[in-house]
Amino acid sequence: MSNAAMMTAEQVVTGDLEYMAGCLRDEFRQMAGKRILLTGGAGFLGHYFVQSILHWNKAAGSHADPIRLAVFDNFSRGMPAWLTRLTGNPALTLVRHDIRNPLPADMGHFDYIIHAASIASPTYYRRDPIATMDANVNGLRVLLEYAKQEQEAGRPISGFLFFSSSEIYGDPSPENIPTPETYRGLVSCTGPRACYDEAKRYGETLCVNFAQQYKLPIKSARPFNNYGPGLKITDRRVIPDFAKDILAGRDIVMLSDGTPKRTFCYAADAVSGYYKVLVKGHPGEAYNIGVETPEVQMAELAERLVGFARDIVGYRGKVVRKTSQDGDYLIDNPNRRCPIILKAREHLGYNPTVTLDEGLRRSMIWYSGNREAEDS
Repeated sequence: MSNAAMMTAEQVVTGDLEYMAGCLRDEFRQMAGKRILLTGGAGFLGHYFVQSILHWNKAAGSHADPIRLAVFDNFSRGMPAWLTRLTGNPALTLVRHDIRNPLPADMGHFDYIIHAASIASPTYYRRDPIATMDANVNGLRVLLEYAKQEQEAGRPISGFLFFSSSEIYGDPSPENIPTPETYRGLVSCTGPRACYDEAKRYGETLCVNFAQQYKLPIKSARPFNNYGPGLKITDRRVIPDFAKDILAGRDIVMLSDGTPKRTFCYAADAVSGYYKVLVKGHPGEAYNIGVETPEVQMAELAERLVGFARDIVGYRGKVVRKTSQDGDYLIDNPNRRCPIILKAREHLGYNPTVTLDEGLRRSMIWYSGNREAEDS
């Protein structure tokens, strides 16, 4: 059994937080003593957005003013256990708020804003398309207006990050893979994924124009297939779905022919990249955040995860292929998704280093210690 397999879920998270503190040394120092607003902080990416700041605060001790973080979330699917455990930390404020509604009148000034409030799993955003669009468009507009008002009042913000998506590219033509930020996309505005894809595209348009017209430090990040600790086993995306089958002792069920290709970016690398966009990104611009290699087929991904599961939890199942009962399951699902991240490397110093095998191993350990979760 490998050393990684002998780790616990808690040790995986602690190791990731140490890694992120090293990656974000300059960014966290720049945010010291500042207030950050994170919408949707109870979700997948909030898991490391929140804990990385609190970890840095603890490590910095009296050598730096703490970064203060407020999480706004409607907690519509409950409060995750990891966030409940952090309740009472003086640097963390939790506010039950639906970003589709007006902002609280007494929220005060924030130096940095991260808008990550949105349903992101296709299974779930297709169930509630209007709420998905409202969070990404109307909720974003409310936050942009807040940033504008703060600037007009002589309290300018230092950074604003909108979570867009690699879905804004749609299903790129072969000559546009790997995909740069300059690619304009091949996207349906009426298909089953359009509520998410088009809301993210319009959200970016709002950000660009607010940045240009009002001289605000607004940036967008385009995530490419993030995974890892914090991505609940009930999320219904591919890796947690595979992990759910594994931990139940079932065969892994693949609802496709296994040929679509993706690159996968581990959560610690991804969130490090997002903080870099927030602090160092150029106003009005968007950044691909992900990894360029390896680009793997879903069938290969499943087999790799099976290999780690055999070591970690003694898994003895196999991969089987079935057809989804949802007729729209694969409609508008890109055949390949792979970014060019040169812009993030050059502008931000973004340098993801966690390999796919290491990330899958850490994820399997984390899922073995987090087998239950509310629906995502």
